[in-house]
Amino acid sequence: QLTPSSFLRIGQLSNVDLNEDIHELETELPRQRPNEIPHNEKLLSLKYESLDYDNSENQLFLEEERRINHAAFRTVEIKRWVICAMIGILTGLVACFIDIVVENLAGLKYRVVKDNIDKFTAKGGLSFSLLLWATLNASVVMVGSVIVAFIEPVAAGSGIPQIKCYLNGVKIPHVVRLKTLVIKVCGVILSVVGGLAVGKEGPMIHSGSVIAAGISQGRSTSLKRDFKIFEYFRRDTEKRDFVSAGAAAGVSAAFGAPVGGVLFSLEEGASFWNQFLTWRIFFASMISTFTLNSVLSVYHGNVWDLSSPGLINFGRFDNEKMGYTIQEIPIFIFMGVVGGILGALFNALNYWLTMFRIRYIHRPCLQVVEAMLVAAVTATVGFVMIYCSRDCQPIQGSSVAYPLQLFCADGEYNSMATAFFNTPEKSVVNLFHDPPGSYNPMTLGMFTLMYFFLACWTYGLTVSAGVFIPSLLIGAAWGRLFGISLSYLTKGPIWADPGKYALMGAAAQLGGIVRMTLSLTVIMMEATGNVTYGFPIMLVLMTAKIVGDYFVEGLYDMHIQLQSVPFLHWEAPVTSHSLTAREVMSTPVTCLRRIERVGTVVDILSDTSSNHNGFPVVESNPDTTQVAGLRGLILRSQLIVLLKHKVFVERANLNLVQRRLKLKDFRDAYPRFPPIQSIHVSQDERDCMIDLSEFMNPSPYTVPQEASLPRVFKLFRALGLRHLVVVDNRNEVVGMVTRKDLARYRLGKEGLEELSLAQT
Repeated sequence: QLTPSSFLRIGQLSNVDLNEDIHELETELPRQRPNEIPHNEKLLSLKYESLDYDNSENQLFLEEERRINHAAFRTVEIKRWVICAMIGILTGLVACFIDIVVENLAGLKYRVVKDNIDKFTAKGGLSFSLLLWATLNASVVMVGSVIVAFIEPVAAGSGIPQIKCYLNGVKIPHVVRLKTLVIKVCGVILSVVGGLAVGKEGPMIHSGSVIAAGISQGRSTSLKRDFKIFEYFRRDTEKRDFVSAGAAAGVSAAFGAPVGGVLFSLEEGASFWNQFLTWRIFFASMISTFTLNSVLSVYHGNVWDLSSPGLINFGRFDNEKMGYTIQEIPIFIFMGVVGGILGALFNALNYWLTMFRIRYIHRPCLQVVEAMLVAAVTATVGFVMIYCSRDCQPIQGSSVAYPLQLFCADGEYNSMATAFFNTPEKSVVNLFHDPPGSYNPMTLGMFTLMYFFLACWTYGLTVSAGVFIPSLLIGAAWGRLFGISLSYLTKGPIWADPGKYALMGAAAQLGGIVRMTLSLTVIMMEATGNVTYGFPIMLVLMTAKIVGDYFVEGLYDMHIQLQSVPFLHWEAPVTSHSLTAREVMSTPVTCLRRIERVGTVVDILSDTSSNHNGFPVVESNPDTTQVAGLRGLILRSQLIVLLKHKVFVERANLNLVQRRLKLKDFRDAYPRFPPIQSIHVSQDERDCMIDLSEFMNPSPYTVPQEASLPRVFKLFRALGLRHLVVVDNRNEVVGMVTRKDLARYRLGKEGLEELSLAQT
């Protein structure tokens, strides 16, 4: 009953066990979505394409480069600086917009709820206040989740894993679109105002990247507008450099840390780096911090005082009362160990949760319901904790934005409320700077425990949200608790100022979750404006990373792996020297002849079973007995442009001059080349010939088939290639190495493992 073709189709669909009935597949009905999507982390997805960091040096490109004289190169260089300045300014403005809107909306929400609680505390019936708070949260988060789930799912989460992949050379669909930016900004505002355990800092990095990609192309594909500027930069090589500048500008707007931004871009993002690029990226970061600073100081009414460099400002730590002694260093190292263990626990929990989400909560409506549930639960937990807490502190001399009195005496406020009844950024600053004795140890312990699970549940929801601030908040809470218990133990003077330990705890917790070292040290130093703590922060982060890596990988790497992205790390797996290019490469290779029939080209491009993007070009002398040696490489996108402009001649007169294409024709089609189905080729045109000599790249990179995997990997990764041709000793094409062939090999628990490829 089963036709062989349907078996074949099932075989092509995936290498996963399809649990559904085969009969369902056979009846070609529009099937309902399955309740469970089988997901396996040992897979690499075939839906991701590579970016081409390597320029195709065909005749057109070389002619254009030879035409450009020295003065023209100088204008290109000036344009690059202008673009970087614009990236900085716009990223700063977006950060200002997010900050001001969140401040006003959250302030409004907290005032309404506070008045309500004060009213009902007097006459009983506090459950109404709880209902009001939970409903407000859930409805705001619902809007924020609906726009992400139904309009642009790429905008979910912090966007840092996606930008890491983009800078690594993987084309994540829609990741740098204008639509994504709009949804991201609105989603972040709504999820922070909705009181979820999230921060608005992580998404700034994604926003900066989108701005950079948009400006550097001088046009918007979403708006269908072409501004005819910066056309020289319309290729992956240039776009990618600007995106790394945008990511740095985002970090520096979020934390007021321009140097930290550059280092973040270097450590987490860019695979390619040179001196001029560093200097330009630093320029973009500085401009972004400065813009944010000046606009916010005008908004706060002190025009000449530039005192708020970033979205989060940890406040100044005074050197006099905040020094540290040599005997505290072991304590800091111990805190690093605790941070690493807690971070690993956080990541492991989040891993299982994300696997569950991928399998069962894959419909947009379910995702929205889950987000609303989390919002309501967060409000309820906060309310119950505040309600049950009997920790009262005197109001005078304290700087609480919304003091809740509840059951405290007059002139006192509930100190649990400063942690829960506030935006997370403010809570972090309070934990750093409130004087000793402002918090009961019990309060801090309960808060850490609850917030840890809330933040873990929230990361990975279908809302735009960052994980930076919740991690800092968890760490600051247990760090402060640690400091208080130290001063209890020593009974002596408080040499353990709790604020200092809160800072170390925050660094340890964040380092244990995301495993950044260099950039995080500098960001913490810049955000606190204090260089004294450079050494202890570095020690804490190193310990947290070493301890955490012993258990599981960092949060971002884990999410990249869960999405089955073919991500290339800095080095090939350690034990892979035994493999050679012959075992790694994909075969057989579809080759084109230098002068090829149009029909053949169309058939090859339309063949869906082999969705190749690069084709080696071989010599086309069918009459002689000589070997068909490799002559060049041509890309699918180039072939499509050639077919679209009908660059071919009839068979009879091969010596006719073809219609000349300019490089501009290729640039105008970038980045969304039309699919082959949209190009109509008539029956007569199929018999014409097409000459690829001036469009192909005549000098593609090749490796002999005996080269070892680390060597192939190094060449591929360092040059940012998309295709690497494997040749034998007679220069015949024997195979092709692409990103998936190299990303398949990973170091697992039992040594080198090979992942299978799937269409999902």
